[in-house]
Amino acid sequence: MRSLSGEAHPAAHPQPDRRRGVLLSYPLRVNTTAFPISELLPDILASLAAQPRLVLEAPPGAGKTTQVPLALLDAPWLAGRKIVMLEPRRVAARAAAGFMAQQLGEAVGGTVGYRIRFEHKVGPTTRIEVVTEGILTRMLQDDPLLEGVGAILFDEFHERHLAGDLGLALALDVQAGLREDLRIVVMSATLDGERLAAFLAAPRLSSAGRSFPVEIAHFPARRDEALEQQARRAIEQALAAHPGDVLVFLPGRREIAKLESVLAEALSQRPLSAAGELLSPQFGHLAPIRARALPGAPDAIPSPRKSAAPGIEVLPLHGDLPIEQQSRVLQPASDGRRRIVLATNVAESSVTLPGVRVVIDSGLAREPRFDPNSGFSRLDSVTISQASADQRAGRAGRVAEGFAYRLWPQSQRLEGQRKPEIAQVELAALALELAAWGSSELRFVDPPPSGALAAGRDLLQRLDALSDGKLTARGSRMLALGTHPRLAAMLLAADVPARIALACDLAALVEARDPLRSRSDALAERWQALAAFRNGRVPADANRSALAAIDAAAKQWRRRLRCAASPPVSVPAHALGDLLAHAFPDRIAKQHPQDPRRYQLANGRMARLFDDSVLYGEPWIVASELRFEAKDALLLRAAPVDEALLRAEFATHFSDADEVRWDAEKRALRSERVERFDGIVLAVKSAGRVDPAQAARALTAAVRELGLTVLPWSDGLSQWRIRMQCLRSWMPELGLPDLSDAALLASLERWLQPAFAGKTRLDALDSAELAEALKSGIDWNLRQRIDQLAPTRIAVPSGLERAIEYRLDDHGEPAPPVLAVKLQELFGLAQTPRIADGRVPLLLHLLSPGGKPLQVTADLHNFWASTYAEVRKEMKGRYPRHPWPDDPWNAVATHRAKPRGT
Repeated sequence: MRSLSGEAHPAAHPQPDRRRGVLLSYPLRVNTTAFPISELLPDILASLAAQPRLVLEAPPGAGKTTQVPLALLDAPWLAGRKIVMLEPRRVAARAAAGFMAQQLGEAVGGTVGYRIRFEHKVGPTTRIEVVTEGILTRMLQDDPLLEGVGAILFDEFHERHLAGDLGLALALDVQAGLREDLRIVVMSATLDGERLAAFLAAPRLSSAGRSFPVEIAHFPARRDEALEQQARRAIEQALAAHPGDVLVFLPGRREIAKLESVLAEALSQRPLSAAGELLSPQFGHLAPIRARALPGAPDAIPSPRKSAAPGIEVLPLHGDLPIEQQSRVLQPASDGRRRIVLATNVAESSVTLPGVRVVIDSGLAREPRFDPNSGFSRLDSVTISQASADQRAGRAGRVAEGFAYRLWPQSQRLEGQRKPEIAQVELAALALELAAWGSSELRFVDPPPSGALAAGRDLLQRLDALSDGKLTARGSRMLALGTHPRLAAMLLAADVPARIALACDLAALVEARDPLRSRSDALAERWQALAAFRNGRVPADANRSALAAIDAAAKQWRRRLRCAASPPVSVPAHALGDLLAHAFPDRIAKQHPQDPRRYQLANGRMARLFDDSVLYGEPWIVASELRFEAKDALLLRAAPVDEALLRAEFATHFSDADEVRWDAEKRALRSERVERFDGIVLAVKSAGRVDPAQAARALTAAVRELGLTVLPWSDGLSQWRIRMQCLRSWMPELGLPDLSDAALLASLERWLQPAFAGKTRLDALDSAELAEALKSGIDWNLRQRIDQLAPTRIAVPSGLERAIEYRLDDHGEPAPPVLAVKLQELFGLAQTPRIADGRVPLLLHLLSPGGKPLQVTADLHNFWASTYAEVRKEMKGRYPRHPWPDDPWNAVATHRAKPRGT
């Protein structure tokens, strides 16, 4: 076998398997000797021949993304089947596929292809498919057997995207239940390999990287300086002090556009030298900081040097760029000019930018966070992790010694690793995927939070995607659209071409950042700005680039839905809201009858308008964004809705029924005929007689609202409840029920509601009925056992019975039970009395003949031996008519005074 250059390829000969001491009998297809990962390829091949899972750690530049898939192509266990490699980012997916195809001397779509959202290049001979995360999920859902696929590679798994975690969980489930022969490889530069290998029960291999020393300095911001101005100063310093191209990491497209504009102005105003450098840049007070000792790294910032480049080129790099522009950034400059690449964290891993010698890192990234205002996970600017900062800095040392400027103070500490998305985003989409898979018992590296998952399922119920936890036919159609369930429900609600085109516009608007600079709460103004943009007019308060991105996204949706209709030029007043209601049925709202600025939402909450709201006076609206506050939510973005359409398309959400509710002022029930739209009360009429079954439910609900203290507790019943709680802790083997406030409130329907049968007032329930309701779940024999183990009274040596007081501490835990008794009544008793089969000593409150406290003790024996003498000495003069024997151990107990004359 020969390499692409025509030279003999060392890997064409059998490769030694250092793990097994045998020779691999199959060659590697391409010349991989130029990559650090090459030395590890035989071990990777041998490991996967013996075991179905592998964790591979390799730093950026090692070649894992492009060399591992190629090395696996001829593995015997693959048997000619496909390799699917998950790449989190579209730019990286295209670049990886392109580089591998180039190594094979082919075009993309031959042996190597890719699939990303709205785009694919694969063919009948494709053996390696590089796919983005949502594509892998669809492949697994559509064909759980994964026929024709022999291996799944998860690249850059450290990014911990939700779709990547789900993809791995699904793949593990397929491997465990259907495809034991399926190989799973998890690859990353900065993951916690030891933890992941233990989770997967997989071998862990690590590759050395190939990098040069990188010197790191923290470049301080000036007072009130914007990020783009700080970055501009750092770029000027980099161009003057270091050779090579400059890579600037910024959080998103907005910051890239701002810095592009600033640099364009700077480059146009400042003259260039013959060598293409900025002349006499005025640098800020830059303090070089040695971040870590690297061999050969300089001790200070180098002095300015000249470059032979004839000029400077500024290039953006982010996932939404056209392929041609992305390819241009990933190739060396054809004319030799120095380049400034302004990139999101898409350049952090998986793609190589030739010629970069300097990295300028803002320390920020756009990552998804759940936004309760919109109900979606939105991209927020967040501080990166230390692992990401190190990975970004390493990009400066890929071709030679490099330099990294960090635009945050050296004193700022970063978190070690990136948090997984699954722990901090909205999970309706995940809940839909799990319902389609038919199991929620998947193995996740980090399990989804139960509360967020339950909230996601509740939303899916409202969207008619789930019924009794099962996926509906509508839910299956929503899943196939590959977008958030809210938007999928809206897109499916559009039934004619014109309405579908409008729904595509709305989907693009809702997903995008706000294209208007004004604070207007009318969604219609955003759509009108989009329509104007399409006609060549951009409103003064609109952002042209944002509108262009929205227009492009809407086109993609029309193409995806096979909608040939053009987007409308104008629409009726309610058209937007009528569609949006299908995405936000929980946020449909009706104007409050007494306060026109307040609205009642379908989810039962209240919301209010801005003082200068464009929506003032609308009887029905639907909100796409809300700011949740303590009292009323604030309506940030909404559109009017037609009530007639709601009654037609949301007929099942309307109800007209008799209801019984608790009147707090009269402390009685009221029967009413109530018309509702979900949680919105539309009309109320008196219904007269109270239905008994509804009355019992309403009284039970009143107790839940008012608390257990409104019930007629007697002292004896309160003590019995405490005795139960104490015994439950002291003797768990009895299996006694939990009678704490929380447990009783959670189970009111089971134990209390039957006691309200035939009653219409809370005070109609007496203490005896309450006692029987509380004890109804405990059989007679166990009740007798409780009275024996935790008696209310105990006999003392005087022959009388004294009460035992049971107590709970502030945390609801048992406190020692108290026996208050006169000292003379315990004469002759050597040890402290005990209850609960002798497990629990009583806390004795020893009283004087007059009932005053003398001593508190749980050790009666020690009291007689050490303390009684002092008590006797003091009490004998105060109570001379009562016995105070020298020997209390053998004295006769009494509750009386001595007979007269004795």
